[in-house]
Amino acid sequence: MIGVGIIGAGHFGAVHAKAMAEVEGLHLVASCRENQAAAGRFAAQHGGSAYGDWRELLADPQVDAVVIATPHHLHEEIAIGAAEAGKHILLEKPMAPTTRACDAINAAVSKAGVQLMVGHVMHFALPCIKAKEILDAGVIGKPVLGSSWMIKLWMESNRRDWHMKTASGGGMLMTAGIHALDRLVWLMGQDVASVNALAGTFFHEQEADDSALIGLRFANGGIGQVQSVGYRNGAVGFAMDLVCERGTLRIDFDHGVSIGSEGIWTPVPDSIEPDWMHHAVVREWQAMRAAITGSAPVAVNGDYARQIVAIIEAAHQANAEKREIEVSRA
Repeated sequence: MIGVGIIGAGHFGAVHAKAMAEVEGLHLVASCRENQAAAGRFAAQHGGSAYGDWRELLADPQVDAVVIATPHHLHEEIAIGAAEAGKHILLEKPMAPTTRACDAINAAVSKAGVQLMVGHVMHFALPCIKAKEILDAGVIGKPVLGSSWMIKLWMESNRRDWHMKTASGGGMLMTAGIHALDRLVWLMGQDVASVNALAGTFFHEQEADDSALIGLRFANGGIGQVQSVGYRNGAVGFAMDLVCERGTLRIDFDHGVSIGSEGIWTPVPDSIEPDWMHHAVVREWQAMRAAITGSAPVAVNGDYARQIVAIIEAAHQANAEKREIEVSRA
């Protein structure tokens, strides 16, 4: 049995607690939150010991692995601390707000010999899994270009002050638009060479971005675009299109996956499920368990997650300098 501790026992910490309860071989043994009363309520609901300091949780001998679901700017210190304590790590996206911090985490993980998986949940969502199976089968050939978008309400109930600030890793792109970016990069199956972007804050009084349009130039010649928009009022758009060598592929989180051929869209059976986020996080924990036990490689490793952060860094630089920027390598 793998004992798991949750560092960041808040909104998404609860999502993880509910998901891991459905995964055989995992047991929630501890959780942590600075607000002691809230930490106690979380533990009473989900089980395990309650801590007010993440360092105390890491010192708990029952904890074999942790999930870190804290504000983005805290990821580096906590992840390095977890690695040094010998704990396996499921680190919520983004890996960290900067590539420098990502590099420091990867170095600590490598030195400690623990497993690190970054929680890019799109890799475990059913529509994306079905799309990946179609691409891997070669039915419509390789992707040549793609467009992916996340258009949603920015000021949700779980939005906090740190989400509004650049220094703490806030902004729509780093917080939510990153899903559209990750999904496109993963399914295109190529590294990103360079980026151009238009970004800004159009709907809210805040320092960090609430909207961005990003152009991607892939290493082997493919191209792509990402829309990350956090509106004041509207309706959700969360989908993507891939134009492949012999057909098109659409991924829609309301309607599932469709293949386009000869002018007709054909739905892919069983490519959508209710409460998709919960099921995706369950799969994420199944993958984490497999990595810890050595039965499978890490599904989303630190090198890949670092690239996603590097693309976002390049996008902000491209917007500021009004030119195309190469994506940094580790």
